[in-house]
Amino acid sequence: MSKKLSDKDLKDWDKFVKSKDKINPKDELNRPLTNTNKSSLVIDLHGYSLDQANKFVEKTINECFEKQISKVNIITGKGMRSKSAEDPYKSSELSILKYSIPEFINSNVELMKKIKEIENNDGKNLGSFNIYLKSKNKF
Repeated sequence: MSKKLSDKDLKDWDKFVKSKDKINPKDELNRPLTNTNKSSLVIDLHGYSLDQANKFVEKTINECFEKQISKVNIITGKGMRSKSAEDPYKSSELSILKYSIPEFINSNVELMKKIKEIENNDGKNLGSFNIYLKSKNKF
């Protein structure tokens, strides 16, 4: 299929290619945390596979604990675009990050030692939840 690009699309592409702005990669599994002077951090798991999300969440909680960041807001999404309901071999309830990430955290004994509270925002239907970490000094 051949489709001619509009002048606007060509200009936008040219601007993008010449730009020195950095694009934040979705796969941030190996990226260290920055802005450690903050008391909270927000991570967005949209686009992650379950395994990638679990690894990223575990790494993030451990790093936040070490850097004494007290709150981590984890955005999982509401699961509205999940295709699991169309697949008879997948559970529409347990295959989405909204349910599986908190279960992963709760079942990880080492992570739970560092967590003071998990605040579920499910009643607000936000597709996110907060983790409040213990102080490293009191660990």
